[in-house]
Amino acid sequence: MSFYRKIRPYFYKLEPEKAHNIAVKIMHLPEKIPLLESMFASHYCKVYNNLGQDINGLHFYNPIGIASGFDKNGDIIRSLAAIGFGHVEVGSVTQMPQDGNPKPRVFRHVEEESMQNSMGFNNIGVRGMLANLKNIYPFCVPIGINIGKNKNIAQSDSLKNYELSLDALKDYGDYFAFNLSSPNTPGLRDLQNEDFVKELLDMAKGITNKPLFIKISPDMNIDSMISVCSSAIEHGVGGIIATNTSIEYELIKNPVKKDGQCFGGISGKALKAKATEIMRILGQHFHKKTTLIAVGGISNANDAYERIKLGASLVQILSAFIYEGPSIVAKMNYELSEKLKSDGFNNVTEAIGVAI
Repeated sequence: MSFYRKIRPYFYKLEPEKAHNIAVKIMHLPEKIPLLESMFASHYCKVYNNLGQDINGLHFYNPIGIASGFDKNGDIIRSLAAIGFGHVEVGSVTQMPQDGNPKPRVFRHVEEESMQNSMGFNNIGVRGMLANLKNIYPFCVPIGINIGKNKNIAQSDSLKNYELSLDALKDYGDYFAFNLSSPNTPGLRDLQNEDFVKELLDMAKGITNKPLFIKISPDMNIDSMISVCSSAIEHGVGGIIATNTSIEYELIKNPVKKDGQCFGGISGKALKAKATEIMRILGQHFHKKTTLIAVGGISNANDAYERIKLGASLVQILSAFIYEGPSIVAKMNYELSEKLKSDGFNNVTEAIGVAI
């Protein structure tokens, strides 16, 4: 049994958000103690030649990344890289700081190894994140910045809100992902339409030539999803991140309710089947047209490999990291490398989309 699994029951006695904050404080330690950071990197960061790939001008030495939502403010990037993540996506960040939704707003569904959250883009804002990124950028693995919309901004001002954030951060990220799909900001998912996506990408291309991604909802009507993604590709998107959390509460046996109503978004293993099917559809339509990044219910190398064969170039985890701890990254990379060898692939790029 890993050390993390031994201490996990004690974390489970804490409210999830408090446990997360403690974990983040612990993860600050390696970067403050260079020898400790080197020990972590030596133990966890293994280079497998068959996992490296170049995507949109960026080198990813392995395809396993941490999804946005874990390092909201970009202040533990070094530690996340030291435990083996091949890229780190920070955020979601909003132009102005905001507290997010009322607490409690994070809930564990341990039996399903899933989470339910209604965080609401709580973060220190662009200026705060910028201060953190200036201390680290450029970095040894790609840093993605996931940008969201401030809750109190009118829908008509959404584009400007995204523009101000991107303009401030443009020199301190390797790619930028626009979050149009969180269920925890009222009206945000209404921005998942062809017209707004076109305006958003046209605006962004006027600010930076770095890769631009959009993150989509797993709850979209399939025809609408295909239309929005097609529009995004037509207007220069670098990739599609699929998917965000779901409001299909039937995925969980006992979803948490407030005032008799389910709320927040579901992530983790409960989302696996739904997110896998969406990747299958996106892969069939787009894997040769743009980069696909798979998120949702990925908890081991088998899950990662399945999404890659369905068209994903990269995968991201979050809930699995919370449930399994830091050793999951190295384990997934090793096992994925072995699976590629076993199936006769010289490099992960050869496996992308083979199951479509």
